[in-house]
Amino acid sequence: MALDWNEIKSVEELHEIWENAIVKPAVFFKHSTRCSISSMALRAFERNWLPDDTQLFFIDLIANRDVSNLLAELSQIEHQSPQIIVTHNRKVIFSDSHGTIDAEKVQKLIH
Repeated sequence: MALDWNEIKSVEELHEIWENAIVKPAVFFKHSTRCSISSMALRAFERNWLPDDTQLFFIDLIANRDVSNLLAELSQIEHQSPQIIVTHNRKVIFSDSHGTIDAEKVQKLIH
């Protein structure tokens, strides 16, 4: 992966991240390793993201379906793949999916 993603591999990790993502926004990217659309969206996001101190979290939803399901529950955003969810103060401030995922749009929103 081109960016320094923090991969979430357990529901315990997600619970901890969700509880602690208060001071700065957190960006969650849900990715299906079996989907070419998801791979294209991930590459485009990584290509257009300008490095900063934003917390970037990656969920491989094939390997960690329980984590993906929990994020849908916590965020109250229906699961899609690929999907980006941005939170701040434990609230969703933005979400998008498929071909409309746009790194520049996310960065403008959180900065």
